[in-house]
Amino acid sequence: MNRTTEVAATPAGDADPTAADQPDAVWRDVDLPVADRVEALVGAMTLEEKLAQLVGVWVGADPSGAGVAPHQHDMTAEPVVWEDVIASGLGQLTRPFGTRPVDPVAGARSLAASQRQVVAANRFGIPALVHEECLTGFAAWQATAYPAPLSWGASFDPELVTRMSGLIGASMRAAGVHQGLAPVLDVTRDYRWGRTEETIGEDPYLVGTVATAYVRGLEQSGIVATLKHFAGYSASRAGRNLAPVAIGPREFADVVLPPFEMAVRDGGVRSVMHSYTEVDGVPSAADPALLTTLLRDTWGFDGTVVADYFAVKFLQSLHGVAEDEAHAAALALTAGVDVELPTVRCYGAPLLDAVRRGDVDEALVDRALRRVLRQKVELGLLDPDWTALPDGADELRLDSPEAQDVALRLARESVVLLANDGVLPLRPGVRLAVVGPLADDPMAMLGCYSFPAHIGVHHPDAGLGLEIPTVLAALRDAVGGPVAHAKGCEVSAEPGPDDIAAAVAAAADADVCVVAVGDLAGLFGRGTSGEGCDATDLRLPGAQADLVRAVLATGTPVVLLLITGRPYAIGDLAEGAAAVVQTFFPGQLGGRAIADVLTGAVAPSGRLPVGIPADPSGQPGTYLSAPLGRRTEVSNVDPTPVFPFGHGLGYDAFTWSPVRVLGAADGTWSTDGEVELELDVRNPGERPGADVVQLYLHDPVAQVTRPVVRLVGYARVELAGGASARVRLRVPADVTSFTGREGRRVVEPGAVQLRVSRSSADVHEAVDLRLVGPLREVDHTRRWLTAVSVTHEEVERA
Repeated sequence: MNRTTEVAATPAGDADPTAADQPDAVWRDVDLPVADRVEALVGAMTLEEKLAQLVGVWVGADPSGAGVAPHQHDMTAEPVVWEDVIASGLGQLTRPFGTRPVDPVAGARSLAASQRQVVAANRFGIPALVHEECLTGFAAWQATAYPAPLSWGASFDPELVTRMSGLIGASMRAAGVHQGLAPVLDVTRDYRWGRTEETIGEDPYLVGTVATAYVRGLEQSGIVATLKHFAGYSASRAGRNLAPVAIGPREFADVVLPPFEMAVRDGGVRSVMHSYTEVDGVPSAADPALLTTLLRDTWGFDGTVVADYFAVKFLQSLHGVAEDEAHAAALALTAGVDVELPTVRCYGAPLLDAVRRGDVDEALVDRALRRVLRQKVELGLLDPDWTALPDGADELRLDSPEAQDVALRLARESVVLLANDGVLPLRPGVRLAVVGPLADDPMAMLGCYSFPAHIGVHHPDAGLGLEIPTVLAALRDAVGGPVAHAKGCEVSAEPGPDDIAAAVAAAADADVCVVAVGDLAGLFGRGTSGEGCDATDLRLPGAQADLVRAVLATGTPVVLLLITGRPYAIGDLAEGAAAVVQTFFPGQLGGRAIADVLTGAVAPSGRLPVGIPADPSGQPGTYLSAPLGRRTEVSNVDPTPVFPFGHGLGYDAFTWSPVRVLGAADGTWSTDGEVELELDVRNPGERPGADVVQLYLHDPVAQVTRPVVRLVGYARVELAGGASARVRLRVPADVTSFTGREGRRVVEPGAVQLRVSRSSADVHEAVDLRLVGPLREVDHTRRWLTAVSVTHEEVERA
């Protein structure tokens, strides 16, 4: 009889109370298959011990809910009795660093002490898995605050995003954390949604490739990445947080799901967080078709599904599909939710009683338990040499020079120059005024899920924990001369009688005026962008538009600088500005990055991951629209953006050669084949810079209506002055696939057009092709990526 059988055969209630001290316990044997180690534990555990592994505990969460979210008080009103909670074991520890400011070294030591208590308290010596937020960096005091995800999208640089997430993961692992709740793969559908800042953009190909790059970096660092929010969250009615989603199955399949498919298949992701969404009346947490049939049975995902915070309880309290907590637990567990977060509620006593009554099959508990335990085994938490305090934790630093360098580089790459009449870059010796509510505010740089904005605002005495230069300070350093300043107005309040006048006076006395306007991130109405900070329209918040108009009226050339979490309608403002610059919460070194671009120390290279609307009320609408979703003669409303998806300028106009078509000389393209396009890109200027070659598909006739264009490939090309590179795009026919009339994904023969473009609206060259061969059905194993190669050539010097 093998050891697995011996342990499993022991009645759970009679198991050896000193099992944690047994060095030869099967679950500690690193030479055995993971499945054997897991089965030994499953067979030896009592029901209480099993359920303890399926919950998190949030120690120190504010019972009032003021620190995080509405409804938090419903979950944390009863104080956590630590000894009681850990008596049978513990699945996860929720945010020990991200609940309040704590010195990193002290936090790591405190976490290690808690882990030792967890190990000592349960019979099997199983530590808790520790999770933290990490969307814009490890959400801990003094940790690097990177640019927000819209900035990742604006960079069109997946490789740099992988490097960033690798550094984030390394810092988390060094602190004793195992799982990160990122990235967000929601595709923006309505810019009014407060969490637009957390998305990567409005195109599923861009979101999927960049998010998968983030997943790779986090997973390679040893941290479990968590895809969120699965699925449809960003398509809520009127852009309201948690509002119901009304979306057709074709849009769901072709826009919402592809980024998740890509990350599951190509990213090696080990966890998925279901969303708060209810799609067509079915909450994600109670949807087995989504969480089991699609995610696991079809896509082959074998990691853990964790609940978004409090979402299991929400099946009863918000959605009204469960009559009590036990019913909510049964629905979620059946659907495929393995772990209740952030703290125990429904998966505790209510689920225990339901299983004992026979209302819930214990096999469902065991199914989730196996997934949880397998992850802990794979993370090394059950190895004999596991230690609670990671090596080097006594010298832990969460904001390293390398991290700062990557944060700065990503911030620079994400600055988008939208318009420029020649005023930029600023000339040496210019008399400069910098006005606006965001000109001298370090919080203007940070997204909602950065620690200072998410938690630090509730602990002002602790300080920011980081050096965050403002735009004003960075420009003063860069210009080297006097820079006038006036705030002008607040972000979301009416100005006083003298505020705008002071800004106007400063502008009138300057050669150039930079007007910094936009958002301040917060939570649930405590900001103008962020979770629960939804907008009714896309006007700049407060009196900021009035400030811009007043400064424009001075006649001084104006650089309109937008620091936002969503695109705002600036059609009339852009017309009068000498230059328009868009940034999306560029992180702790965003002020320096902006100054570098404005002064010409760095050439702008960002491209819009979302369109910039012309009119504030023409929402929702993104560039992924069929012909009738665009401007037509049958409606007086024109949704055409003032700046389209993919748009962005540099200081030197890169030249592109004609496109060469390889492998399809006769213009035909097999429905199971590929086509190659090639062009040369040259930087004619003296300064280094970057351009982004974008490839769009136009499908003029299909069995269902299709977007006029959609992104199917891109290449970021960085070139020294005078240098050139050859860009080759190898496009599989599978990228043309869509969900057909019968609800199945197909590659359809017929005429198509590949558009090599500078933006979704600026076509360099269109290549007409005809897909030939049979109609093909494809699935999640399709070839969805356009392969890109960039070959640099020698710099030609006179």
